[in-house]
Amino acid sequence: MCGIVGIYLKTKKYEKQLGKFLSGMLDGMATRGPDSAGFAIYSKEKKGFYKYSICLNNLSLDQFKKRISKLVKKPKINIFSDHIVLETKEKPKKILAYLNDNLKEVSIVGYGKSINIFKQTGNPKDVVKKFKLSSFSGTHGIGHTRMATESAITTQGSHPYSTAEDECLVHNGSLSNHNNVRRVLIKDGQSFNSENDTEVAAGYISNQISKGKDLEKTLKKSLKDLDGFYTFIAGTKNGFALLRDEIACKPAVVAETKDYVAVASEFQAMAHLPNVNDAKIFEPKPGIVYHW
Repeated sequence: MCGIVGIYLKTKKYEKQLGKFLSGMLDGMATRGPDSAGFAIYSKEKKGFYKYSICLNNLSLDQFKKRISKLVKKPKINIFSDHIVLETKEKPKKILAYLNDNLKEVSIVGYGKSINIFKQTGNPKDVVKKFKLSSFSGTHGIGHTRMATESAITTQGSHPYSTAEDECLVHNGSLSNHNNVRRVLIKDGQSFNSENDTEVAAGYISNQISKGKDLEKTLKKSLKDLDGFYTFIAGTKNGFALLRDEIACKPAVVAETKDYVAVASEFQAMAHLPNVNDAKIFEPKPGIVYHW
């Protein structure tokens, strides 16, 4: 049992409060996933710049700055607890290769022009405070609270998973054929950093999108290719999509107003949102992709 949440703002009205809204939603899902939590915030891109969300693990900030300076002159670094966001004009291929070859101690959590990702072990309420989520602004965000089942309680085992530029996934459920799918994807050039089944689903989505399929078609195809029980929220810089498998034993509820669309495993996670009592509230149908 895990908790997933997402909120997409239709207007600019609440952009400065996005982090506050998402923080309350994750707090509301803490009882569904006490082991770890994480979130992805999307904001307007800064033309020509990329952002790399990185967990330093046991590496000191000074050590990171010293070593990354060999590649990036005067790197711009924003600090968030044990995570940092590196902002640079250097493209992903160059940065990711350098980090993999020269900074193996750190974990690359996500990257892109719009996305920031933070995740850590511990009670979700503490994780939210650690990263000061309520201070973030943006256009949309998704989050996850985890009850560990098939893999260890680690930062790498936490959600969201990001396996391509400005893409991420949170998942409630389990996949029974993830090992087979992982082997197929590795042969096709996809790489993985954990044994978690959700990272396989994220990699599957990235792999399909890289071949020209859009997110909606990819999720529809996943109903045939991914076995198990799942509710997905998949994020891109343009919005997010929701899918429940055709058996639909994993819960989800949607609340939609003229200002936002919110998704959560349980309604209690959305009870603090503005005008939620006037929202259109519904349970998403099994096997149907919803996209905002």
